[in-house]
Amino acid sequence: MAFLLKGAHAVDPQVGLDEVVDVLIDGERVAEVGSDLEAGQDVQVIDATGKYLVPGLVDMHVHFRDPGFEYKETIETGSRAATHGGFTDVATMPNTDPVTDTGTGIRYQIDRGHAAGLCHIRPIGAMTRGEKGEALSEIGDMVLEGAVAFSDDGHGVQSAGMMRTCMEYIAQFDRVAIAHCEIETLSGHGVINEGKASTRLGMFGWPALAEELEIYRDIELCRLTGCPLHIAHISTVKGLELVKGAKAEGLPVTCEVTPHHLFLNEDDIDTTYNTNLKMNPPLRTPDDAAALREGILDGSIDCLVTDHAPHAAHEKDCEWEIAFFGTVGLETSLPLMLNNLVRTGKMSWQRLVEVMAVNPRSVLRLPKVKVERGSVADLTLIDPDREVTVTEDYLQSRSKNSAFLGQTLVGSATDVFVAGRRTLENGVVA
Repeated sequence: MAFLLKGAHAVDPQVGLDEVVDVLIDGERVAEVGSDLEAGQDVQVIDATGKYLVPGLVDMHVHFRDPGFEYKETIETGSRAATHGGFTDVATMPNTDPVTDTGTGIRYQIDRGHAAGLCHIRPIGAMTRGEKGEALSEIGDMVLEGAVAFSDDGHGVQSAGMMRTCMEYIAQFDRVAIAHCEIETLSGHGVINEGKASTRLGMFGWPALAEELEIYRDIELCRLTGCPLHIAHISTVKGLELVKGAKAEGLPVTCEVTPHHLFLNEDDIDTTYNTNLKMNPPLRTPDDAAALREGILDGSIDCLVTDHAPHAAHEKDCEWEIAFFGTVGLETSLPLMLNNLVRTGKMSWQRLVEVMAVNPRSVLRLPKVKVERGSVADLTLIDPDREVTVTEDYLQSRSKNSAFLGQTLVGSATDVFVAGRRTLENGVVA
């Protein structure tokens, strides 16, 4: 089917576009971008006045729990949440059951994504078998089946020697090693940031050093092996400074940040013990959050991700110490960025597109998507004034453990096109 988007404010820094245009989608491609385009026969006209059209959003760090934990999320329900949030592509982490450490596991994810038919599933394979950090996984076979990157996300590779072996092997395939940086002998039994919060609430602390020391280690391994390195969910000032230093040296190092580490901090955890605020890595200090916000504005941080981590109600409705780590985030990511950074004038639309669409594709070696003639029609249409209230009913995810429940935010996606198919229509998933 063909669509003509009339009067959209298109923003795409890749082609220097930041103006009101008409965009014709015909089949899987953008057929024309221009002014006063006319709708031909069998073309559906969409009034995009006052809305922004951008390359399809990409979340390069999600957990869809499928296979093995489908009671939390499936590829289908996760795809619905992603589409509802405005995303055309999501990269799924491998800590499933069984762990996605074979070519067959990668193919399963992609096939399930095709069956759901809502967004592109871009599987990330495990670095080591079973994510045990002992032996290499089937990296070559996973590349052949479509793995876009490799990570032992959830705990990371504890042995420096094993991480070196992984990175040397991954480098041969032009893929990136995504590092969950946590030295478990330091994080130990920690369930909250070590400092004021752990002292105030009387819980085991998780020191920032547990993250920062492994960031340092993996940057040095990047220098040694030449393997592209991407630091997952960075959360501390010092960790970011280490990444800045690596970039200044010209090392192939990138990093990402989550909305919860940008807009929440350890002071938000009070004696109500809201377990939706229990994260891995934990919410850090206000100074850390401020530095991360500055980092995503000045280009030090490359990508915004959600680390979408769905859990069943009983896994969160319990004592803090035994509650599972993580929050769902696909459906609040864009509204949070629009509400807190774009509407306040701190972040430009161009920068938003870079961190949520352009840079994630670059890190994952995905084909570029542009608002220009001939590009694949993976596009997101955004209403900057559309108000959303984060309730359990609002969330399409199978799990409802959002750290932002109850908040009212301004700005969200209204329509999504995936290879020319309209998967989100006026805020409703197709």
